[in-house]
Amino acid sequence: MIDFPRSFFTWHTFPVKRDPYFKYAGGFIGKEGDVRHVRFNLESRCSISDGNGTASELFVGAPCRSEYTIPRREFFQIPSDEFRMAFSRTHQIPIAKRPSVEGEQAAARELSASFQDHRISLREHPHPIELRVAGQVVEATLADALLNARCSYRDPETKLRVTVEFPVNLINVNREDATFQVCTGPLILPDMATWNGRTVERVFLAHAAFTAFDYVEFILRREIAPAAEELGWLHRVEGRDRLELHDPGNKPPGFPPPRPSPKVYHEVWALQSENVLLRAPNL
Repeated sequence: MIDFPRSFFTWHTFPVKRDPYFKYAGGFIGKEGDVRHVRFNLESRCSISDGNGTASELFVGAPCRSEYTIPRREFFQIPSDEFRMAFSRTHQIPIAKRPSVEGEQAAARELSASFQDHRISLREHPHPIELRVAGQVVEATLADALLNARCSYRDPETKLRVTVEFPVNLINVNREDATFQVCTGPLILPDMATWNGRTVERVFLAHAAFTAFDYVEFILRREIAPAAEELGWLHRVEGRDRLELHDPGNKPPGFPPPRPSPKVYHEVWALQSENVLLRAPNL
């Protein structure tokens, strides 16, 4: 059972180099040669197994709003976006912007190409108790026990088993009827259509809901285009402009890149699954 609040991904940046085009490339405010350590805690884990062990292990980390680092003021980028990273032990994995029925240009990138070094610090609660009876889930919830959920399903095309584990941040219970509903997130689901034998090239950000031990629903996030009448405020720059150039006369190919678009949860996957709740001893 993973202790998510005490599990971290830490990376060490390469020295900052002057971008040939953009004044605030990467959002960094500082001088050439600066290096930084960055740390975020893990929010969920997803494993892909083939019956002979884990074939791939994926994680997603805590997000932040798109920001400048490290200034003394004017931290947030407007227009605003979200930075959230999904990764395996060896690769950074793109988070989908499109629905699962649509492909998009996405490719996993080796972590060693992005960071000088990195570290995954995964801590666990020893000897968790598996809860497979609704009444046990209710009583553990009312006792303020730490709970994780673990949901497993089989991909129909590859026949691989996908298991996601995540903290139960929100749960409804009814002691009289011995019923419960887990409805929480975020977590990541692999796009198994992009499985290459080692990892996937795309994951979906999702939330989960279930009330039984053999069925789960996931709702997936996607990007949507803003209405034309909203662009005046949504894409209006305040403070520094993330796309400001050193030389306005020297523009990179494809300039300007698109501004951030809103993201919504819309697509639902309803799956037969094996669900279990894990209880850690009360602290």
